Amino acid sequence: MLGDPRSHGLWERTAPPAPPTRPLEREIAADVAVVGGGYTGCSAALHLAEGGARVAVLEAEEIGFGGSGRNVGLVNAGLWVMPDDVPRLLGEVHGERLLTLLGAAPRAVFDLVERHGIACEPETAGTLHLAVGPAGAAEIAARAAEWQRRGADVELIDAAETAGRTGSSLYAGALLDRRAGTIQPLAYVRGLAGAAIAAGASIFTKSPVTAYARDGAGWRVETPSGSVRARWIVVATNAYTSNGANAPWSAIREEIVHLPYFNIATKPLSSNLARAILPERQGCWDTKTILSSFRLDRAGRLVIGSVGALRGSGASVHRSWARRSLARVFPQLGEIEFEAEWYGKIGMTADAVPRFHRLAENVVSFSGYNGRGIAPGTVFGAVLARHILGQMPEEALPLPVTEPAAQSFRGLREAWYEAGAQIAHLSSRV
Repeated sequence: MLGDPRSHGLWERTAPPAPPTRPLEREIAADVAVVGGGYTGCSAALHLAEGGARVAVLEAEEIGFGGSGRNVGLVNAGLWVMPDDVPRLLGEVHGERLLTLLGAAPRAVFDLVERHGIACEPETAGTLHLAVGPAGAAEIAARAAEWQRRGADVELIDAAETAGRTGSSLYAGALLDRRAGTIQPLAYVRGLAGAAIAAGASIFTKSPVTAYARDGAGWRVETPSGSVRARWIVVATNAYTSNGANAPWSAIREEIVHLPYFNIATKPLSSNLARAILPERQGCWDTKTILSSFRLDRAGRLVIGSVGALRGSGASVHRSWARRSLARVFPQLGEIEFEAEWYGKIGMTADAVPRFHRLAENVVSFSGYNGRGIAPGTVFGAVLARHILGQMPEEALPLPVTEPAAQSFRGLREAWYEAGAQIAHLSSRV
């Protein structure tokens, strides 16, 4: 995208085309201006338009340009945070409400895919959280117990069954989450955008928001060549929020630390290997601090990912690590060719929990997905639509209203994450 093969990699090569869009080049009126064309923004636009609202989406680049088009494609339930910790962080009411919403969020994604006929390679056989050693086994056992107490369809499986489901004998066990699955992430967000347009929403690309100001009882949202007058603004820019000196809503960026994450895809596996490696097509990630993920796409390409940026020396370091890692996890692969590589930024909050902000009157935002954007972004977009349409009061939202809070030493931490991932992968034997 934008001539950079490392921005969206395999996903851009295999996704159906985005729906036709154009820049905003005049003044228009809407009920809601949605800023950002990712999962949250497109889901909000779809659900608002279905509810009868006039919606204008303003995307600075292209649909799915940010994390929505670059991620692994795991449609996960819940958060990185252990389930029992969420009520302690948010209070019992909001904590359990959020767990209920996000526990069912993958189903909401797959229902939208089916209802709107979105061609995004959906796989609904679940995900596998893979235990590395005794500490990893203890972690997934605790997570399983906490979800099972809430009635979730999750199961702890032993090393032998894990080997059968993955094709690797490296792991001490796994947590199988049958609520979850995988999709082609860029194809999904493009499909959401197409469904929103079909429902009556307008989407404008190459239309970055440069300013916003009061306009009577509503707002005027400015772009380089046009403007939107609207009663409500949804800010759905998350980790790709601008933070220049005059950038609107830069406070969102200031409370998010960027964690770089890359993916590398092999050429399609032979039919024999595809039957032996992830035969049921679960997406996987492990319990290491600097985690690894892997999954198959519909054509049988094996996609491996981890923390790091594919730029400068990082490109060769992480590529070499990926080759060593695949050789250890799946020795049956033998020599394997890579076909695509890409990376993006994950938006991390201080406690790994998303945020809901009321940035001004009728200006609202969800952000801080901490590497789990597909399902949460989809359902949070629907929640924002219900809130704006008057169907869900503020006190019924899944997160409390908070003020953006800047994280200390953000720039230094981001530089360390990128450099530290290189150091770890350079010295790792996997």
